[in-house]
Amino acid sequence: METLVRDWKMLAENVIKGYKVTEEEALSIVQAPDEEVLEILNAAYLIRKHHYGKKVKLNMIINTKSGLCPEDCGYCSQSIVSEAPIDKYAWLTKEKIVEGAQESIRRKAGTYCIVASGRRPTNREIDHVIDAVKEIRETTDLKICCCLGFLNEEHAGKLAEAGVHRYNHNLNTSQENYSKITSTHTYEDRVDTVEAVKEAGMSPCSGAIFGMGESEAEAVEIALSLRSLDADSIPCNFLNAIDGTPLEGTSELTPTKCLKLISMMRFVNPSKEIRLAGGREVNLRSMQPMALYAANSIFVGDYLTTAGQEPTADWGIIEDLGFEIEECAL
Repeated sequence: METLVRDWKMLAENVIKGYKVTEEEALSIVQAPDEEVLEILNAAYLIRKHHYGKKVKLNMIINTKSGLCPEDCGYCSQSIVSEAPIDKYAWLTKEKIVEGAQESIRRKAGTYCIVASGRRPTNREIDHVIDAVKEIRETTDLKICCCLGFLNEEHAGKLAEAGVHRYNHNLNTSQENYSKITSTHTYEDRVDTVEAVKEAGMSPCSGAIFGMGESEAEAVEIALSLRSLDADSIPCNFLNAIDGTPLEGTSELTPTKCLKLISMMRFVNPSKEIRLAGGREVNLRSMQPMALYAANSIFVGDYLTTAGQEPTADWGIIEDLGFEIEECAL
């Protein structure tokens, strides 16, 4: 296919002025020849710089409940169909969750993400999280994000009232590709939770996992759907195909493809937090620093069941780029 857009800088300048890229223009970014990736990144950086300067937001995850999930998501080592050898445990104590907040501070992460496996939290689990959140809010200046599964209006309201700033619930993949990834819930279920989060007054965080069999057009559809949902924060994960999961052995991405996907996400969602998330180390490899010319946020440390790189490595990347860590996390 002949690339639709040739002047990436002009497109970026138009986006900065308020222009919304079309589906065709977004697709042309993903389908551009690899030799144009530097021009695309430079254009994406113009947009990123306009909204965020040289600031980089840092986020840290704590896995407060591991495994034991009844969902059959094909990418996840915690799902009921996974045979991956992971640690499985019920809820961490309130004290452990609060201790994690101090680790977040040590890692210079302004947002602390409290994550738990499972379909949806019970009333008791919501109360457990709220107890920890209240103490963290009283003792730190951290911004708190929760990711606890599907939410109803009541639970969303309680979390918002307790001081949870943001709630994460990823779309993960396109509507068309969704049934190939999981059968125990639908794409619409995920959209409903994001809408409940917004209605409760929390900042919506929702993103994607690229490399799960989606077409290039479907990758663009994810970005456009997130624009339509008005997600404030967009984690961009790149499939880390864990042995023992249904997607074991899947390897569809190259570093340059990842850079084009991140750039496309920046063009489509110019003012939003675009975060390098799970799988960045194994998919971007030596090109990780380049991705921060489009993204303005990263997770530091380990993910849910896979290891990340040392926080000092991320600090080094930020410093070497001439960027700086942003103290205000949201």
